[in-house]
Amino acid sequence: MENWAYVLGGLAFVLGGLIGYFVRQLTANRQQQSVRREAEKLLEEAESKHRELLREARDEAIRIRSTAEADSRERRAELQRVERRFHQKEESLERKLESVECYKRELESKEREIDLSGRELEEVKKQQVQKLESLSCMSGEEAKQLLFQSIEQEVKEDASRRVRVWETHVREGAEEKAREILAVAIQRCATDVVSETTVSVVALPGDEMKGRLIGREGRNIRALEQNTGVELIIDDTPGAVTISSFDPVRREIARVSLERLILDGRIHPARIEEIVKKTRGEIEETIYNEGEKAACEVGITGLSPELIKLLGRLRFRTSYGQSVLVHSLEVAHLAGMLASEIGVDSKLAIKAGLLHDIGKAVDHEVEGTHAEIGANLVRQWDRSQEVAQAVAEHHGESSTTSTLGFIVAAADAISGSRPGARRESLERYLKRVESLERIAADFPGVERTFAIQAGREVRIMVKPGEVDDLAAMRLARDISRKIEEGMSYPGQIKVVVIRETTAVDFAK
Repeated sequence: MENWAYVLGGLAFVLGGLIGYFVRQLTANRQQQSVRREAEKLLEEAESKHRELLREARDEAIRIRSTAEADSRERRAELQRVERRFHQKEESLERKLESVECYKRELESKEREIDLSGRELEEVKKQQVQKLESLSCMSGEEAKQLLFQSIEQEVKEDASRRVRVWETHVREGAEEKAREILAVAIQRCATDVVSETTVSVVALPGDEMKGRLIGREGRNIRALEQNTGVELIIDDTPGAVTISSFDPVRREIARVSLERLILDGRIHPARIEEIVKKTRGEIEETIYNEGEKAACEVGITGLSPELIKLLGRLRFRTSYGQSVLVHSLEVAHLAGMLASEIGVDSKLAIKAGLLHDIGKAVDHEVEGTHAEIGANLVRQWDRSQEVAQAVAEHHGESSTTSTLGFIVAAADAISGSRPGARRESLERYLKRVESLERIAADFPGVERTFAIQAGREVRIMVKPGEVDDLAAMRLARDISRKIEEGMSYPGQIKVVVIRETTAVDFAK
């Protein structure tokens, strides 16, 4: 029984497997038929869309073709029109070229006629010139020279008259305006007449102090001279010692140090070195303070420390007995006022006036005039080209002069020439006046010479028969150059050449 059960179970398993297989086959066939029907349906839809797209493409191609044919017809018509216009213009150009050729032939014929006429005129001109030369007994070149001489003489006379008229008008207007400007500026500037000078003599409490200053075997005086760079002159002058040095700052350091040593009483090389070192530091501080004070007094800010130090050194520098720093401050004030009167930048004028003599602070150390040295210093430390140019021009040593240079030169002349500003020895003054008159008298045609206005002007009377108006102008220029080359003088000297002709007759 059990075997039969196993047989029936196996048959049932096999029968179930067969049934399952057939069921799966049937399901697969059904799915395959469904997919086939779906594919046929999609194929029919694709064919329908394909036919529709073909129809649309065919229609679009027909439309584009018709449009292209229409454009082509229009382009052909346009090309035909352009071609017709081109042919018309070509025909017009050919007609114009023919007319130009005709005109050219006419011009050539007229040119030949003109050339023939010109040759005929040249022949006639030569014949006339020959007749004129034979009648005047003078060649053409001689006639030209005679004509040129007469014209040159007329031009000279006319130019001389015009120059005199222009000079008169310009001089009258310029002098009137200059007097007005200078009067206003001078009235606005009020400075002390007395100026400070550097003292180079130290008073001693007694003559025994001279021996202490000299020291044993001269060691004290040597130490003082070596530390200060000055020369100490101890002579028979009672109660005084003279300090000699080309450098005013060194002289001031030596003076202050010597006074302190005399008050202290301890005079020996170590103490001298200590006092001189301390005094030098104080003087350098004083120099900077003086320069800063001067710049603040005229309202100039932003100056470099180097220029301020050089400005302070002018406190101990004198020129003709006048303190250069006081003179620079006065020139700065005057330059600012003159600039404001004529409408120029007063700040620049004040700075140029303050720095115009800055070269005198180092003129014993650097070669060249103080104006040239000062201009180089301003270019180096201030970078102001206008101020540097004015500093270089304030004594007329430059080939050109700017408005600012004229202002500074005028302010410098006012400050230096006012009463009591400077002192000059009588002997030197007389020599300068004699040199002026002698230089002017050496020129030919000069009758008399006069040096006036304390040697700031020289007037020359010339012989009118030997010197004409143009020669008088040249003479004034030549004398000015000779004075510049052969003399040394402060400021400027005016040269005036006077030519007078006196005609006398009697009525009877």
